[in-house]
Amino acid sequence: MSDKEYVYGGDGARDEKTMGPNDYPHEHIRGLETDPNSTLHRGLKARHISMIAIGGALGTGLIVGTGKALAQAGPGSLFISYLFVGCLVFMVMAALGEMAAWIPLHSGFTGYATRYCHPSLGFALGWCYLMKYLVITPNQLTAAALVIQYWVKPEKVNAGVFVAIFLVAILCINYFGGIKFFGEFEFWLSSFKVIVILAIILFALIIACGGGPNHDATGFRYWSNPGAFAELKDYSTGSLGRFLGFWSVMVNATFAYLGTELAIRLTFYRILVFYCLSVLLVGMIVPYNSPELAFANKQSAKGSTAASSPFVVAAQLAGVKVLPHIINACILVFVFSASNSDLYIASRTLYGLASDESAPAIFKRTDRRGVPYVALGTAALFACLAFMNVSSDSKTVFTYFVNLTTVFGLLAWISILVTHLYFVKAREAQNIPKSAMPFTAPQGYWGSVIALFFCCLICLTKNFTVFIHTADTKFAYKDFITGYIGIPVYLIFLFGHMIITKSRPVKPHEADFYTGKNIIDNEEQEYLENQKLDRAQSTGARKFYHRYVSWLF
Repeated sequence: MSDKEYVYGGDGARDEKTMGPNDYPHEHIRGLETDPNSTLHRGLKARHISMIAIGGALGTGLIVGTGKALAQAGPGSLFISYLFVGCLVFMVMAALGEMAAWIPLHSGFTGYATRYCHPSLGFALGWCYLMKYLVITPNQLTAAALVIQYWVKPEKVNAGVFVAIFLVAILCINYFGGIKFFGEFEFWLSSFKVIVILAIILFALIIACGGGPNHDATGFRYWSNPGAFAELKDYSTGSLGRFLGFWSVMVNATFAYLGTELAIRLTFYRILVFYCLSVLLVGMIVPYNSPELAFANKQSAKGSTAASSPFVVAAQLAGVKVLPHIINACILVFVFSASNSDLYIASRTLYGLASDESAPAIFKRTDRRGVPYVALGTAALFACLAFMNVSSDSKTVFTYFVNLTTVFGLLAWISILVTHLYFVKAREAQNIPKSAMPFTAPQGYWGSVIALFFCCLICLTKNFTVFIHTADTKFAYKDFITGYIGIPVYLIFLFGHMIITKSRPVKPHEADFYTGKNIIDNEEQEYLENQKLDRAQSTGARKFYHRYVSWLF
């Protein structure tokens, strides 16, 4: 390992000296907050983080969005797309995990891009990731309005009423609850979501095996009739139509996995199992041409009793009374939890940008409870975009938000993979052996290259249908704008920052691997000692949890 590193003095001048990993200045470190007036309070435990990561990923993409994907492409395409995107996400997470295991920064992967690749990439990544969460929160609120429409039609009560109720509730929880209350609240909500999804998987398996009231064992019947691969309606037929149907649901699969970059490795394995099992089973018990699917394109008539989730449709088709209402109520809890955690992440992402000096310092302001109130208020203002439901159809608004969220999410994944490629090059240039790394991505350098290629391909082609015109279709300019606007915005952020700041790429032998690492290592050591002491002193239910339950999370 090279003994030459660069240190920045208080005046911003760079001094070169021989130093060790613990020999660092104590003034402000970019991306790492040490000022008590702008530091977030740490109240989340390991079980909170793991369960929130699982619960945050089990949201509208899986529970609601799969309805449209199933109706559009069939069960075979649905399952393969989720499996394929899941493999891509694993490589993204492994790449991020390698960098985060070395030194976790308050500024998140924005800080890694700035340190190891290019300051302008960090700026563009941070703002695009922020936009994703500024959009996904109103998307969750829109999904809540869709779920409630199962009981209350928008003709009777406008969807904006329910959006307002949910928005006020999650804002109060995020501001007045504090980090400890938020962590405990989301832990139990996410635990409930995990129990529900396991129950749904069990229910779907029983129905597929003929355990329902009608004793009809569907098995893989619907994979044969109407078929495993649906032709993309109004665009093409035959093999090409089925391929287009498959590729068209990539956006749904990608949207479903967004947010899993917050999860740790074992947590993602659990998420992958939940997703793949769920979409496989729902394709076995609901035919893709079922008119009950809310997103079944032209089959869902206005004012119909179509369900927002394919799992509710499954209960209806199986003839299980009352259960559809119970499942729909559970889904409403899913959406509420997701919107609550997404608002939290949006505010912390904006805080992280300010910490990385990529946003005004005012967004670093915290109150005495450690809540970044300025960032939280800003995120809540953007959540008001959900009030588009007042004048537009909720299904249409939901589709627009999915388009926007997906393109920003894909750009974030692309940036993470690019950063990892630079990270690996820098690690090799500075002769840091793999044995010194707490974790290394199993796919290595070339695996990240492959994942990068497919993420770029999906990003460029995810809304390809807007370019295909037939006698019955017109140019869907709204889908084009919401599907691709993120790309020019990202490039403006990237090259605009590059031109204004005249920043340059980070050279591999100059990448900063050590600044602030001693602070993080000391915090980790203190955390592990406190955790060990807590487990040693635990009794009764807490002792039982630590010994027999905690490994699950």
